[in-house]
Amino acid sequence: MRDRCRLASAGALLLPLLLTGCSLFPTTRKLPVPKAPLITQAATPEELVARLNKRWDALNTLNATVEIQATKSKTKEGVATDSPTFRGIIFVRKPEMLRVYGRVPVIGTEMFDMVGDGKNFTLYIPHYSKVYKGSYDVTNKSDSMAENMRPGFFFDALVVRGLQPDDFYSVSADSETLEDAAKKHLYTVPEYVLSITRRQPGSQKETPVRVVTFTRDNLLPYQQDIYDSAGNLETQVFYSAYQDFGGSDYPSTVTIKRPLEEIQIVLTIESVKENQPLADDQFQINNIPAGTPVQKLD
Repeated sequence: MRDRCRLASAGALLLPLLLTGCSLFPTTRKLPVPKAPLITQAATPEELVARLNKRWDALNTLNATVEIQATKSKTKEGVATDSPTFRGIIFVRKPEMLRVYGRVPVIGTEMFDMVGDGKNFTLYIPHYSKVYKGSYDVTNKSDSMAENMRPGFFFDALVVRGLQPDDFYSVSADSETLEDAAKKHLYTVPEYVLSITRRQPGSQKETPVRVVTFTRDNLLPYQQDIYDSAGNLETQVFYSAYQDFGGSDYPSTVTIKRPLEEIQIVLTIESVKENQPLADDQFQINNIPAGTPVQKLD
């Protein structure tokens, strides 16, 4: 009799579970297994820094033909404005010379021309008959995307600098799991994260300068985070789909994000030529009409 009561009690307890689809027993389900890369290279922190310095030291000039697409976001308003894609030419010459000019699609007229020498910059926009002049890097942020366009962050995005003698660094190994939407599978990206810091003048305190992330399949940078003097994340750069451009490995897409200004610029690289002579006059704007208004920027 007692056993029958126990069975009846157990049945009463099980019935609600069965009716609600619950199970008292563990179940096993299949999860997607991330695919590992075929090749994973290893490097010591010293070897990684040496590779970065070697690549930087070997570069003197860069001449790139690109397509440029810019987006200005206003997060608080929930809107983003995309500019039309247009072709551009970029000249880089160490130590800090840079020129970027773009042409309006289809009709081919000049859209803008920007030059900088490491200290000052000039931006000429023919359509608005306007010239901006000011410091090489942004010091006072503006709501205008044009006023925040400076050679400094273009230069730092296009070439990953080597380390300076007073830089401190550390390297950690990590991995990231990403989804390939086209092939509908996950894949892992083993990586090295190189953190670069520098001591503040007259202090032992270290502030972040850059964080460069390398994929371990080719030990090339695929992300660079750049900080301002106050330690704020100023620029994020993503490098993807490296290709051989005439004997030099270079990303075919460079995405530049400026979080504080809510600007994103995507450069699709069509051609790259390194270490070809670039003369001084290729970093000058000589077609600004006399009397064009000039706006000074900090």
